[in-house]
Amino acid sequence: MKNLFKNYLSTFHGLSREVWWLALITFVNRAGTMVIPFLSLYLTDNLNFTFTDVSWIMSAFGLGSVVGTWIGGKLTDTIGYYKVMVRSLLSTGFLFIAMQFLNTFASVCVGIFLVMVVADTFRPAMFVAMSVYSKPENKTRSVTLIRLAINLGFSAGPAVGGLIITTLGYGGLFWVDGITCILATILLIKVLNPRVAKAIDNIMVEHPISVYKDKLFWIFFAAMVLFGIIFLQYFSTLPLYYKDIHHLTELDIGILLGLNGFFIFLLEMPLIKWLEQTKNTKIGLTLLGLLLTMVSFYVLNLTSWIGILAVGMLFMTIGEMIAFPFSNAFAMDRAKKGKQGEYLSMYVMAFSIAHIFGHSAGLRLIDNYGYNNTWYIMVALGFLGILLLLYLKQQLKKEIL
Repeated sequence: MKNLFKNYLSTFHGLSREVWWLALITFVNRAGTMVIPFLSLYLTDNLNFTFTDVSWIMSAFGLGSVVGTWIGGKLTDTIGYYKVMVRSLLSTGFLFIAMQFLNTFASVCVGIFLVMVVADTFRPAMFVAMSVYSKPENKTRSVTLIRLAINLGFSAGPAVGGLIITTLGYGGLFWVDGITCILATILLIKVLNPRVAKAIDNIMVEHPISVYKDKLFWIFFAAMVLFGIIFLQYFSTLPLYYKDIHHLTELDIGILLGLNGFFIFLLEMPLIKWLEQTKNTKIGLTLLGLLLTMVSFYVLNLTSWIGILAVGMLFMTIGEMIAFPFSNAFAMDRAKKGKQGEYLSMYVMAFSIAHIFGHSAGLRLIDNYGYNNTWYIMVALGFLGILLLLYLKQQLKKEIL
């Protein structure tokens, strides 16, 4: 047992102090974002919105994310990642607190749009900071550490969120979200100020290639949008499926989602280190992750046994553990051809676009065709994403030659 623990700790060896601080800041921030997994339930149960209303609100959520990510990439390349992260986190904290006072359809749409515009300027800046503070050989594991922080936060967040809903109501979630963003800002200012943080891999390209002219990156981008649409069902339609079909409570749903984060925290870093030592390419491993995520929806239609929810979550968890770190690492490698903020904002934007179409499409599909048919459609989208990644893998081989 002692050797097993030592081997687990060794998988974290070599990561910079700044990456560890960035991971802690991310944990403090994400531990508070417990509103997101319960947003669809909050809108339907607390504000009495219809599925159609919720689909439009989720589209505003995604649109704000797209705009914020694009702005974040531009600002990161002009004023720097540190200033973008500080301003984004602090402003997001106050906006989250204000969100609880919005109760009409129009005000919620505008409010969630503004929250996401401000909040998601942080994401490309954070990825650039992580790349700058990581050695080239450690970038995939640095991504994994940040994801561990995110998922550890999410493992606590939904469980605590479910408890807060049953005791204090949904309003308490917005206060916690806002306060944790403000606390994360204070920590960021203390430990990652450029005057004290040391850059390791700060790349400056003399003649950068525009991401808009990188055709292979756009194939990758399209595949990530499809992956995002499928994956995001776990934060919009799946909680409704758990409640409507299997009659789980908010606390049950929070625990189930929390287990996902816990297993990622426990297993992802050793898995990534082992996969890095294989001969598989980053795109090949991303493809495997997408395949497992696709299977997680297929198994839900095989039986009405409640245990299948845990099986589906297990497939999704393993798929997520593989797909996100290696797709992110591929984007960072590709970013060395041009401006890092521009490339990484496009990577993040793929998932922002998925927010626009994924939540809305999923909710509309279950409203019109039911849950089972919706899961089959997600499987079909996953298959299309796999075909795109297979084509990209072949073209990358030709590019090297």
